[in-house]
Amino acid sequence: MQAQPSPEAARAGEASYAMAGFLAMAFAVVGLTGLLAAHLGRLPLDRAFAREVVLDEALVVARAGNAAALEAMRPRLGDSATAVLSAGTEFEARVAAERVAMRGRRMAEADATGTRLRLLLVVTTLLAGGFGIALLLGARRVAAGAKVG
Repeated sequence: MQAQPSPEAARAGEASYAMAGFLAMAFAVVGLTGLLAAHLGRLPLDRAFAREVVLDEALVVARAGNAAALEAMRPRLGDSATAVLSAGTEFEARVAAERVAMRGRRMAEADATGTRLRLLLVVTTLLAGGFGIALLLGARRVAAGAKVG
């Protein structure tokens, strides 16, 4: 006949399952943060591609001579609108200059985004690691208490 485990031992077993679940969540949080970083890291590049498309469309509209349609593109041009739609030099030259400036802005945005995401990953990893260590120490203490009792 098998002896029934003591109530302390049963509680220690329950605590170890709960702590294992919390430890798994610590790893999951780091993994999800990495997934978020992988998705957000490419946004400046996506924005640059989208702006390139709008600048190409503006060239097509300008060559057609439709000033009203070109002005209607102002919201889609965003921060490039002032440089592209201003009077002065030839339209193609303004678009070419804005492409260079826009690429510089997107590179700076990509650098800033990368720095923030790396910081987020480091902080999340350190916090999750500290949480995991605290859980393991707590599990050890619970296990030691069950053996003593």
